[in-house]
This record gives sequence, C-alpha cells and structure tokens, in this order.
Amino acid sequence: MNSPLVTTDWLALHLEDPDLVILDASMEVVLGKEPLVYDELYVIPGAVSCQIDKLLFDHHSPQTHAMPTPEQFTEAAQTLGITHNSTLVIYDDQGIYSAPRAWWTFKAMGFEKVFVLDGGLPQWRAEGKDTVRQFASPTQAGDIKGRLLQHKVCDTEFVLTHLGHANVDIIDARAAGRFNGTSPEPRVGMRSGHIPGSLNLPFSQVLKGFKMKSTKELHTIFANLDTSNNAQRVFSCGSGITACILILASYVAGHHQAALYDGSWAVWGGDAALPIE
Repeated sequence: MNSPLVTTDWLALHLEDPDLVILDASMEVVLGKEPLVYDELYVIPGAVSCQIDKLLFDHHSPQTHAMPTPEQFTEAAQTLGITHNSTLVIYDDQGIYSAPRAWWTFKAMGFEKVFVLDGGLPQWRAEGKDTVRQFASPTQAGDIKGRLLQHKVCDTEFVLTHLGHANVDIIDARAAGRFNGTSPEPRVGMRSGHIPGSLNLPFSQVLKGFKMKSTKELHTIFANLDTSNNAQRVFSCGSGITACILILASYVAGHHQAALYDGSWAVWGGDAALPIE
C-alpha cells in the first residue's frame, strides 16, 4: 500500500488476516476540537487498546506528551504483541485525532508497516460496521525493537537554529486564534503567539467530516500555504499530538520530508528566552 491510510472497507475485508494488528489509540483528553463523547465503549473487532497516554509518552520527561525513548517504545510495542511480520492499523474514537501521533511514533521508531484508519471509529460506526464491547488481548508476544530515526523528530535547538532557513518550513497545526495570539492558550501561564516565520495550517483544514481530505485537495492546501516540495517540513502544535495529523496529510499528499517538533508550543511558548511573533 502506497498511502498511509486504509479505508474502513479494506479493514473490514482483512479483519481475519493473521498478521494484522489493530490498535485503538484514543486519548482521554481531546483539545482543539469539540470531542465526540460515547455512552459506552465501542471497539472494532479484534482491536487492542494502545493506551497511548500510558505506553507511548515519556512520562520521565518534563515535556508534555514527549516521544517515548526507544527502550520505552520497545517495551510497549512488545506488550502490544507487534512483531516484524505485523501489519499495524491504528484508529481513534474521534475520526482522525490521536491515531496519527501513534502512527508517527511507530514510523519514527523505524517500523514501516503501519497505517491509519481513515475516519476511525466514527466512520466505521456510521457505515454500520460491527463493533464489540471490549478490547482484545494481544495474541502473541511482540519482538520489534525501536530505534529513533533522528530526522523524524526534532527538538527546540533544531528549530531555533533553522529559523528563516530556506530549506525548512515550520508548520503550526493550532487554530488561527492561538497562532495569532488572539485566543488564550489552554495551559495556564503560557505565552501566546507563534514561532517566528512559521506557517499556520489548523489541523481541521485537512479533514472533511471524520476523514482526511483527498490527495488532490491536500496538494492544493499545501501549495496555497507556500511550502516548498524540496524543503523539510517541521510540524508543531500545542504539545505534539495534532501536528501529526498534518504529517499524515503531508504524507498523503506525497511529501515525506517531515519531522515532529517534540514538545511543540508547550515547550517553545513556555520558555521566555525563545523568540515569538
């Protein structure tokens, strides 16, 4: 598969594939959009709870939603039963929200056979596809080992030293009000504004309903943003979750030179020594 997305129909046809692992990467707290609230648990058959809040963040880091260390990732992936033969499909209960962050975590740790379910659980249910009321347990012991690919995740020093660099575009997924400093930040005491020279593409603009917009539409969106096809795209947001929606959109549009700014505005906006606009 060339796309990082799989359709609900594709997943429905492959539910019994022996190497398929389905992960629910929903998060308890949803920011930046009106959250979908469920009256009970709905699970795609065979899906394992990824527990992204618990397993795929580095809770020893002072950063909010920091990427896990390779050791933490390895332990989590093996606990989830993921092997070198696995094909991994990740979804969340908001449509496309936190699943891209889990997808990018696996990509950044060197695992390539990983995809996001376009439309997630809401699309699955809207189409009348079957759900169950409990998560599955991993059927085998995992064996993959993570190794961080440095070009897929960057830190504040990298962003600071590449401000105004012709070959690096910094793209912020936050809503326009937060980017422009006209709306308050959800974190108490956080500065308002944006990284100097960064571009604003609110993550909602790459979505249509529960799903990702078409490849053609995404091409147009990035072209109108005045990004270069030859530049590395560094994606930022509030704390590193919704930026990955834009990374996914960039991949769907065929541009793979992407990096997540780990920490994002929670780090940059919280450091008075760093410049803002």
